[in-house]
Amino acid sequence: MNNFIFYSPTEFVFGRGAEVQTGTLVKKYGAHKVMVVYGGGSVVRNGLLACVEKSLQEAGIAYCMLGGVQPNPVDTKVYEGIELCRKEQVDMMLAVGGGSVIDTAKAIAAGVPYDGDFWDFYIGKSTVTEALKVAVVLTIPAAGSEGSGNTVITKVAGLQKLSLRVPGLLRPVFAVMNPELTYTLPPFQTACGIADMMAHIMERYFTNTQEVEIGDRLCEGTLLAIIKEAATVMKEPQNYGARANLMWCGTIAHNGTCGVGCEEDWASHFLEHEMSAIYNVTHGAGLSVIFPAWMTWMVDHHVDKIVQYAIRVWGVPESEDKKSVAFEGISRLKAFFKSIGLPITFAELGIENPDIDRLVDSLHRNKGELVGNYVKLTRKDSGEIYRLAL
Repeated sequence: MNNFIFYSPTEFVFGRGAEVQTGTLVKKYGAHKVMVVYGGGSVVRNGLLACVEKSLQEAGIAYCMLGGVQPNPVDTKVYEGIELCRKEQVDMMLAVGGGSVIDTAKAIAAGVPYDGDFWDFYIGKSTVTEALKVAVVLTIPAAGSEGSGNTVITKVAGLQKLSLRVPGLLRPVFAVMNPELTYTLPPFQTACGIADMMAHIMERYFTNTQEVEIGDRLCEGTLLAIIKEAATVMKEPQNYGARANLMWCGTIAHNGTCGVGCEEDWASHFLEHEMSAIYNVTHGAGLSVIFPAWMTWMVDHHVDKIVQYAIRVWGVPESEDKKSVAFEGISRLKAFFKSIGLPITFAELGIENPDIDRLVDSLHRNKGELVGNYVKLTRKDSGEIYRLAL
């Protein structure tokens, strides 16, 4: 296990009716004026936005609103938010929604006190040294952004989708999590969230770091919990227990717990970011296509951890034929994704003839000549993985 610093200060307020505490929590963390960031109409239609506003009013907290955040969030909304924050003298971001809303709020939080272009942080030109506080009322268990310091934004000019990790400054100070708010999620959105949280765990699980048994077991146990609860929630969307476990799994998957002390991979996420940037596909659906392809490529290049995964997560019997064990594990992962309504090929994703050369060029332009850590992928390797997803 590697040396590490693990810092996770977020206060999680979890359970039925937790959203009514939002105003009290904002006040507790010293905010005087917040910007409420949200996406489309669902938080309006289901009354959540009105509930949050009422809670802020009762706590005596002033606020302004920024709606219209889209899936695969873009830089134009961040610029709009930064300008409005400065004008309104906001001192806390309050994201009401899922990962796209939270990631946008974090980008605004970093950009407000910065004299330059917030995009400088994403391209490594500058480092975040101060940021507004961020808080969350979560509506979609998927990205885990409610418990992480990570944010992903797409720059419209050039369709460049990049991530930023600043755990010391961009982790939310609190996250309100009521599983009942997820009852009305469409099945496909629920399934995409499941794929996203599984991918967050697997990016940490597939590591070359030795003697990380605790990390391995946390990853495996959380994956098994997700698989079990996914089967329930797809049949019973208003099953509180299943929704609650999935919501907490999404947080655990990405708050750093599962990756403590190990070198993480993230190649599959980077491969998918190009897909969702160029073709505007749902991130979780892109991951359900690319992760099995990545694993399939790994069978011939670094099979051991794939074998362990197949045995411990999918119950594949042990055998001296490591490749057959690994392929069976991948097959069971694909069957699981299919069972909850997710695609496993480009065609099923709605992309009949992907421009693989463009995907590869963009990936390595953004991430360098070598991508990932479990096996460092060259341009040739990346192209082979994209083709395995055909």
